Amino acid sequence: MNYEITGKLIYKEDTQQISERFQKREFVIEVENERNGQWNDFIKIQLVQDRCDLIENIPLQENIKVYFNLRGRKWENNGQISYFTNLEGWRIEKVQPQQQAQQPSVPPPPPEYGVEDIPQAQETDDLPF
Repeated sequence: MNYEITGKLIYKEDTQQISERFQKREFVIEVENERNGQWNDFIKIQLVQDRCDLIENIPLQENIKVYFNLRGRKWENNGQISYFTNLEGWRIEKVQPQQQAQQPSVPPPPPEYGVEDIPQAQETDDLPF
């Protein structure tokens, strides 16, 4: 499942070498709550394998758009089953902060015409029938 989210990069970890064949890197973006800035969301996203470098040259506080897949896993250990979900990033773009919405331009009112400005129908009878 492919998704995208836009926010401000506020934290990034170093790449972790989990095993000889697997590495990951996590980062967090802050997504503004449009209704109440006091309740912003902090979303942790994971990069894996060769994508760990996608976040390398992006400074903290930069506005970014992250494209990610939603991944769910089942893990069993000593008879206990656990489920967990990851957001796996696969593309990152820098974005410009949203500029204040421009006020839509209101067209000027149409010119006012008086009765004298309306062309009068000619009284000649030039109908073909």
